[in-house]
Amino acid sequence: MTNQDQEEPVSPMARVFQSPGIDLCAVTIVGFETKINPDVVLDALKQNVSKHPRFSSILSENGAKWIETEVNVEDHVIVPYIDPEEIGGDGQSFVDDYMSRLTMIPLDRSRPLWDIHILNVKTYDAEAVGFIRSHHSLGDGMSLVSLILACTHKTSDPDMFSNAIPTMKRRPKHNLQKKGWFLRSIVTIGSTMRLIWNTIVDMVLLFATVLYLKDTKTPLKADVNTRNNPKSFYHRIISLDDIKHIKNAMDMTINDVLFGMSQASFSRYLNRRYDKRNEENGALTSCPNNLPDGIRFRVACTVNLRSDIGFKPLADMMVKDSKCRWGNYFSFIFLPFSIGLQTDPLVHLKKCKSMMARKKHSYHAALVYFIIKIVLKVFGAKVAAELFDRPVRNITTCVSNVIGPMEEISFLGHPIAYIAPSSYGHSHALLVHLMSYADKMIISMAFDPTVIPDPHMICDDMEESLKEIKAALHERGLL
Repeated sequence: MTNQDQEEPVSPMARVFQSPGIDLCAVTIVGFETKINPDVVLDALKQNVSKHPRFSSILSENGAKWIETEVNVEDHVIVPYIDPEEIGGDGQSFVDDYMSRLTMIPLDRSRPLWDIHILNVKTYDAEAVGFIRSHHSLGDGMSLVSLILACTHKTSDPDMFSNAIPTMKRRPKHNLQKKGWFLRSIVTIGSTMRLIWNTIVDMVLLFATVLYLKDTKTPLKADVNTRNNPKSFYHRIISLDDIKHIKNAMDMTINDVLFGMSQASFSRYLNRRYDKRNEENGALTSCPNNLPDGIRFRVACTVNLRSDIGFKPLADMMVKDSKCRWGNYFSFIFLPFSIGLQTDPLVHLKKCKSMMARKKHSYHAALVYFIIKIVLKVFGAKVAAELFDRPVRNITTCVSNVIGPMEEISFLGHPIAYIAPSSYGHSHALLVHLMSYADKMIISMAFDPTVIPDPHMICDDMEESLKEIKAALHERGLL
């Protein structure tokens, strides 16, 4: 039963995400250190889910409005019967297969677009796994993390909610207060000219990508059928402290380190997949560098468009005029990765730092959101969805970073071992999400196994790249 009087317009990006040609779904894989009590989860949801308008609403027939409805929580919490003999000794394979099958089962649009699957199966790094699906039209990564924080407590202090995420503000691009007025004017004019030029170049490249400019076909590039293939998920936990040490030693951001590490690992992985073996003196030998010249390899990176980029309590995010409002308030920029082997592992970091600094000095992300919003109003959701998806299809992958809780957290007495966010319904064969949690960094990947049969090798390459960067910094006395 729905209440037609309780309606709210759907945001532009949410309209795009639930268009028939896209239908993007966010997933959050949560590993627990103990078995999960389903009754506790059900009781908590019954008390709280009706308080959240997105999780207690359905979409109108045209997808333009949220309509408040009554929620039967039992329909959204699934606890499958698991035969121990079916699992055997490999609980991880059972969980992986279960989650992969779910990517082929769409959410029921006759009720709120979310569900939770409780798998009390021991994996290699958890005693049980919760698989949370929520349609991406409900909210972006920042919104969903705020919801997790609102539902959890600190493990070290069960009476305190887990609001342990720092508040952040956008940093000013220049500190000109101590400079004279003439120098301030020169710097401001120069910065403005670069901003305008960078924006023009980025928009020309964007429209070229919409029309014809495609990335090089590599073993990581998807084909046209990838969206309809079942996706699989894989995660790896690495040290956040190592990343912070590198960040401080190189005077860069955590994002710079993560993208530099990703660029290095993609280069190593592709070099292995391009492996050419030659016959010399009756024996097979492998070439050290198998990469073709001039690989065009671009990565989509999500950009938070909120004026206040720090995390806020869920109640504050639900306020209508909040500067950190719940929803899908983000856009994309395209980062050109330099695929190639480097004798100095720090080169990848320096290139990514320079690239990220250049991309930050552009209105590309804000203009993409604005253009989609205008196209949606003038031409409708179908055209806006195609405008969004075409450039995404023409690039190689997407890498996203979300800051998570600074302390370990628990859900109703169930300590959480890791949180691995991801999504499916996209046009990429590989999607990489990175999320910090306490002293960990979780690398979470959604991939098409018909294109990428060995995702663990990409994570191996990330870890190896991180080790080489640390070793290089130690050798130079910087770490």
